[in-house]
Amino acid sequence: MILAVINGINVSVDDGATILEAAAQAQVKIPALCKHPDLPPTAGCGICVVKIAGRGGMVRACCTPLEEGMDITTNDAELADIRRTVVKLFLSNHPDECLYCGRNGTCELQTMAAQFGIRHDNYPELVPDLPKDKSTGSIVLEPRKCIKCGRCIEVCQNMQDVWALSFVDRGFDTRIAAAGEIDLADSPCIRCGQCSAHCPTGAIFEFDQTQEVWNALMNPDLRCVAQIAPAVRVSVGEAFGYEPGEIVTGQIYAALRRLGFDTVFDTNFGADVTIMEEGTEFVQRFVHGAGTLPLITTCCPSWVDFMEKYHHDMIYNFSSCKSPHAILGALTKTWYARQAKIPPEKIFMVSIMPCTSKKYEITRSDEMFASGQQDVDVSITTRELSRMIRQAGIDFDSLAAEDADNPLGEYTGAATIFGQTGGVMEAALRTAHYLITGEELAELEFNEIRGLKGVKEMEVEVAGKTVRIAVAHGCANVEQVMDKIRAARDANAELPYHFVEVMACPGGCVGGGGQSWGVTDEIRKKRAAALTADDRSKDKRCSHQNESVQKIYDDFIGKPLGEKAHELFHTRYKPRPQYRR
Repeated sequence: MILAVINGINVSVDDGATILEAAAQAQVKIPALCKHPDLPPTAGCGICVVKIAGRGGMVRACCTPLEEGMDITTNDAELADIRRTVVKLFLSNHPDECLYCGRNGTCELQTMAAQFGIRHDNYPELVPDLPKDKSTGSIVLEPRKCIKCGRCIEVCQNMQDVWALSFVDRGFDTRIAAAGEIDLADSPCIRCGQCSAHCPTGAIFEFDQTQEVWNALMNPDLRCVAQIAPAVRVSVGEAFGYEPGEIVTGQIYAALRRLGFDTVFDTNFGADVTIMEEGTEFVQRFVHGAGTLPLITTCCPSWVDFMEKYHHDMIYNFSSCKSPHAILGALTKTWYARQAKIPPEKIFMVSIMPCTSKKYEITRSDEMFASGQQDVDVSITTRELSRMIRQAGIDFDSLAAEDADNPLGEYTGAATIFGQTGGVMEAALRTAHYLITGEELAELEFNEIRGLKGVKEMEVEVAGKTVRIAVAHGCANVEQVMDKIRAARDANAELPYHFVEVMACPGGCVGGGGQSWGVTDEIRKKRAAALTADDRSKDKRCSHQNESVQKIYDDFIGKPLGEKAHELFHTRYKPRPQYRR
């Protein structure tokens, strides 16, 4: 432990902590723009400068380790003046477009300017004339608003191992751009949105499609149907003052109806169907040898994009099953359309996702038009839904909880844990065990594959056979799993795993690129814990126990992996252009 004094307060922290971290433990807030709890310090902004007694000059708190006996001052008139000057310099290079910016009210630079009481310009305006990049249709890169903090580059290159973003040019001309200054859509970008989730300003933002949804809601010829993903229910409340992880499922259903949606379903129903297909697929491969092992999950479209670009030698390992919202979209425009006697082309399906890459997924291949129409018409993020609720003047906090419309709103506990890393695997194991043995698992929870460790491994005994499992989240953690599989395959050695789950975003969907602003590991843990609690609260916690799913199979689909199931619920993959990283 290191003992020091911060603003006259005695502090004791673990060796290796920075001054910024030590101050936070002492409930002292040192302002900073470039530092994010997920990321190592870059010391880029210079706002976090502090004084150390007995030393000349100032140091940056984010990257300076606390030392024994330090006497630190984090705030005085001189420090406040320096910080105010630094913020003004940022503002001189930043467009005054707050009223038109999607981050208005949540922008960290805007908050900092208000905090330091900046009311006038001191420096000439040097805002660069740079175009927006909307090419991905998932995120928008607006380099004019970049403050060059480097967060997005750290996330893209090191957290995600994608290397789509970089700084180009030098000095005053430094700017953020797709590597090689090409369109972002032509870069290695996998549309995960982690860059936007970590950007402090509006320089990287989700591709806003709320107006498309409003237009549909105002069209009397359309029946507007909504579905919400598992992770949305434990995040959207944060935009309305709820604590991270509070479950607001019923209020979301009510808000969607207030917005004008005619029907409200739940993506969790699609998650239960996913498990019926994917669990059966695993049984076919593991028990009957009908396919390549290990089976790798495919619920995450950013991971699918990453695989098609960098791991396409493993296409035959990928589950062919679509993600839950794509499955529910196909069911809505086929089974539900027939039941409701509505032409599929008159149904407008909107999925509310924690994810920016879902915007890409809904048109990624011909299989996303399995109903004869585009199965999901628009996918919006948690943040876009929050804005729509505010625009509609809905007092979210006062909404009474409502239920989803059945049967496509019914779900089990297994479906709701899809939103956290390890959840898809856990749900699949519950049903796979039943499909293999005909018996329910005595213990439904697999604690070894929960939590935020980058790669989690475990073994499970099923009918006397050992199933070896890996769960990875955050694309940078995927490489070691893939390399381990390749090494065994190339050496004709025993497989290290039989079943692998991958989520592109750290923490899984609870940390998705379209979730409410301000995510940290602590917030990811709270959101995941809420999904676990929701699972435990259900009478039925295994996907095969969902009676509405059983009925739709009996009446419409037939059997898992059958002809109709393949037509509506499955997709194909192909190698995509590779890029040097």
